[in-house]
Amino acid sequence: MTLIKTKYNRRSFLKVSSAAGGGLMIGFNWLASCQPADKPVTKAPPKEWFEINAFVKIGDNGQVTIMSPNPEIGQNVKTSMPMIVAEELDVNWSDVIVEQAHLSTIKYKRQIAGGSQSIRAGWESLRMAGATAKRLLMEAAAKQWEVPVTELTAENGVISHAGSGKSIGYGEVASAAAKIEIPEKIELKDPKDFKIIGKATKNVDGKKIVTGQRLFGLDFKKEGMLYAMIIHAPAFGMKIKDYDASEVKSMPGIKDVFTVQTAPEEPQWSDVNGFPELVAIVGESTWQVMKAKKALKVNWEQDSAPDSTDDYVARLDKAVNSGEMEVARKDGDPETAFKNAAKIVEKTYSAPFLPHNTMEPMNFFADVTSEKADLIGPIQTPESLRKSASMLLGLSEDNINVEMTRMGGGFGRRLYGNFGLEAAAISQKMGAPIKMIYTREDDMTQGTYRPAYNVKYRAALDANNELIGFHIKAAGIQDSPLFANRFPAGAVENYLAEGTRIDSNISTGAWRAPRSNFVAGAEQSFLDEVAEAAGKDPVTFRLELFEKSINNPVGEKNDYEAERYAGVLKLLKEKANWGKEAPGVYRGISAYFCHNSYVGQVVDVVIENNKPKVQKVWCAVDCGIVVNPEGALNQIEGGIVDGIGHAMYGAITFKGGSAEQSNFDKYRLIRHSEAPAEVEVFFVENGLHPTGLGEPSLPPVMAALANAMYKATGKRLYSQPFAQKDIVTG
Repeated sequence: MTLIKTKYNRRSFLKVSSAAGGGLMIGFNWLASCQPADKPVTKAPPKEWFEINAFVKIGDNGQVTIMSPNPEIGQNVKTSMPMIVAEELDVNWSDVIVEQAHLSTIKYKRQIAGGSQSIRAGWESLRMAGATAKRLLMEAAAKQWEVPVTELTAENGVISHAGSGKSIGYGEVASAAAKIEIPEKIELKDPKDFKIIGKATKNVDGKKIVTGQRLFGLDFKKEGMLYAMIIHAPAFGMKIKDYDASEVKSMPGIKDVFTVQTAPEEPQWSDVNGFPELVAIVGESTWQVMKAKKALKVNWEQDSAPDSTDDYVARLDKAVNSGEMEVARKDGDPETAFKNAAKIVEKTYSAPFLPHNTMEPMNFFADVTSEKADLIGPIQTPESLRKSASMLLGLSEDNINVEMTRMGGGFGRRLYGNFGLEAAAISQKMGAPIKMIYTREDDMTQGTYRPAYNVKYRAALDANNELIGFHIKAAGIQDSPLFANRFPAGAVENYLAEGTRIDSNISTGAWRAPRSNFVAGAEQSFLDEVAEAAGKDPVTFRLELFEKSINNPVGEKNDYEAERYAGVLKLLKEKANWGKEAPGVYRGISAYFCHNSYVGQVVDVVIENNKPKVQKVWCAVDCGIVVNPEGALNQIEGGIVDGIGHAMYGAITFKGGSAEQSNFDKYRLIRHSEAPAEVEVFFVENGLHPTGLGEPSLPPVMAALANAMYKATGKRLYSQPFAQKDIVTG
């Protein structure tokens, strides 16, 4: 049993009863992430309950509704978060409905989908919401029966009194419960008593998704709306010179062609946009607008120097080899350690720009008038969008309503709301509701890419092959990939970490597991090579370093727990039978910490038709309590396939500032036959609070794959995509 004080959070609760006296709602503005349920309702609709955002609602028939403040991008929070509330509420999962809330900074906190933080941030608050509701219901029943509340039990939405044999449903006491003062302390369940948390549960939107019902931004329609598309400059560093729209405007269904400026006066971090000046084409149908877009001729002029792949690759290489960098961390005397080393291992790793390639292209609906604006669509950062739209449109934030649809993928791209601002600007100009849609080419050439990166590692070994020095020099376009306080920081006495960023007019942003998506692969590949130079098994080598970090850690800023990190490796070693692979199977291993979770992976590679092929991936995960094993497996497996695919094939290159890959005919994605035939996942059971899962399984698999490929081919891989090398052909 866990007691949690509610007094500190009393303002977070709001009890409301209707004039008719029906229903109980407990609002929780600290709710970080809920979910809309979409399952058949077996009960008749309640006659009395409330439909207000940010509340747990209990109807007079015992039905429970939970509003979901956070966006759903496929990470399955719409299922997992209500499970937490339902667990503490002790209600049947089949009696829970979840609805998507609109943006409301008054009622909710952190209405964002990013950083793998939804479950972690909402864990205690959601439990408190469910447990408090149950306690109030039980107190209402105790008063009605005139017995101590301590004599009552609650299960499956029914309150019972063993002494009298009485029982009553939640719905029958919901009205009375709404009038009871919230107690100072609330009892939370012991995790060993969980019945819903930890049970594999189907996606609450699953049936709607597979039957094609309208959930996504592209599905949204409103009577009388027009369609819009945009044309941006063909290269970074260019801007509009002029265009002649007279002929295009006469095409069937075309309403207007004009330029729009979509940059707010004071841009936020979420306003990354390589092309704020656009040509907009508005018409009556998507097809008519697409035809007009192809027919319109726009003249462009150079505004700044173009950036090409050869240019930025040379600058990144110069930065890690000769450039001065900012020292982020220094332990001991690394200079002397390298000077006195018996052996030095030095390698450089690189990775290209990557687009997000969400299945659902960018789109948004906007209906802007002189007094208000309705913005509806797939956005990971609704609050930021509203603030930027307020500046752009000249409207108060109070007069801007933002509604979130389900998203067909985000991966960080929909953190940046330029497409929502574009829809808003076009609607304001037209004075009509607008549905703005990107083509795939618009999306892939617009920017907000994963940055291109470069990192150089050096390791110093003494005469006994012990690691005595470690040096990192990291550089990236717009952003350094360096995590100075991550492993092996804390495990090496002499340690130096340096980083820098390089300017470019190619716009960049977060991409699934930002920075980790590159540096994990580089770091873990390098550690394998250092282990080989030391004559040690790669698992043994890592575990020895963790022992040093556990028993005699260096520094005080290490952002990982060495025991948990080592625990994942030990579990992986046991489950995969490391060192005992079958003949013809080549193995690589990797382990990484990011987004508060620890993930280790073994990749098994075989040779088929003279080419390496991933046969199986073994994965060990320490993410604390697993709320929904089915959703967790989906996230882990998806991250693994995504990581393998981009490590092998992903790359955007530039010539004269123009992206050379604009659609899937030139941009290579992983194919079904190239995905691992099997992924086996093992969770560390430690009872700790849950942490992130949407991103942590992607970074380490890139190194496990590279290390396995080395075993299979004898060739080390230092630059992505791996398929550009001779060992693999596309």
